[in-house]
Amino acid sequence: MSEESHEVTVAGVKLRLLVKGLTVMVTLVLLGWGLKVSGLGEMLDTHWVDSEIRGHGLAGEAIFLAIGSLVIAVGLPRQAVCFLAGYAFGLGGGTVWASLASIVGCMGCFLYARVLGRDLVMHKFAGRVRRIDEFLRDNPLTMTVLIRFLPVGSNLLTNLMAGVSSVRPWPFFAGSILGYLPQTVVFVLLGSGIQVDPVQRVSLSVLLFVASAILGVYLYKRLRHGRSLDATIDQEME
Repeated sequence: MSEESHEVTVAGVKLRLLVKGLTVMVTLVLLGWGLKVSGLGEMLDTHWVDSEIRGHGLAGEAIFLAIGSLVIAVGLPRQAVCFLAGYAFGLGGGTVWASLASIVGCMGCFLYARVLGRDLVMHKFAGRVRRIDEFLRDNPLTMTVLIRFLPVGSNLLTNLMAGVSSVRPWPFFAGSILGYLPQTVVFVLLGSGIQVDPVQRVSLSVLLFVASAILGVYLYKRLRHGRSLDATIDQEME
């Protein structure tokens, strides 16, 4: 007879989900700290951040926006872009430029799928597209915010599937901007803490991440009204 196992939860969020997110945060902090103390950070600052971004005004910000948007559009971690934005611009500026890179990357991926990639995406993910279509259809703004709040799921797949669904672009984009914001602030704060008040800012980032994860799971359970975004995500949320 097998013994049923129960996973530990924190305010209704599986500990495994929090560990995944916190692992990303710890990795980024260790990478930034390692670059700084090893001297490689000096080289990185000189050849990219200092040479191309910092002190170059709008031109440097435009370079960051272009590179960050492309990274996000092709599915590389958005958290890393936010972390680097905090490192390059500080908390306020980093939040602005990370948010812009996030939404431009989202829009590029969404519009690619809608204009050019419909056949490919529908062939590979027909079932998921149907679910996201049903999930977003009645209230696309609110439900998109809900999707972005979740501590699980693929940003790339969400953008692609929404692009080939019937959802209207502008509510999806507006919901994405709002829904991205909590994690954007968390990882920008994390990046800015590498150089200024590291212990205080990293600690605050961890607390904010846990709070946003709990809020995302709570809202998903409360507002989805029996609709399924993805079977894997639903299983993670149970």
